[in-house]
Amino acid sequence: MKSINKNQENEIIIERSKFITKLFKINTEEEAKEILSRLNIEYKDSTHICYAYIVGNIKRFNDDGEPGGTAGVPILNVLENNKLNYILAVVIRYFGGIKLGAGGLVRAYSNSVSECLKFTEIKELVEGVKLEITFNYNNIEQINYLLNDIEIINKVFNNIIIYEFKISNSKLVEIENKLNNLIINKKIKEQLLITL
Repeated sequence: MKSINKNQENEIIIERSKFITKLFKINTEEEAKEILSRLNIEYKDSTHICYAYIVGNIKRFNDDGEPGGTAGVPILNVLENNKLNYILAVVIRYFGGIKLGAGGLVRAYSNSVSECLKFTEIKELVEGVKLEITFNYNNIEQINYLLNDIEIINKVFNNIIIYEFKISNSKLVEIENKLNNLIINKKIKEQLLITL
């Protein structure tokens, strides 16, 4: 299973219509719905906001007023053909005055997503956790050394230090014993799929 490493955006013009493609790495269907709500407000002047997303076994798509099967399904097909999961692809169209016909629309929406994927790093998805550790200042060098190739997403410096990071289960098992000797507390905040 694969997903994109980070969100990506690209824009192409086809027959004077502007197609803005946005790819989002998501973890839940609720996250996809929140993003879509935000985009509907941000791009309320657009002609169409078409999308497809895959979250685990859930697959959804929407043509947003384009002829049935000419936008959402082609977007979904590109995601499936690239074996992607936990992804939302949105194509925002500003109509340029030239009708593309059904075949032209299918090609336009497919090409929009395919072009955007060319600029996107695709990675393997593995099971992992979001972990929070608490430790003393005298252990900071050792902790930083142990986590040197792990992205720390939040750091809090008070009387004690708190780090929050995402880590694959296999890597956690690998460094857990070393961490246990240095930390005061360890808390798994959520189970998730992360990219390697």
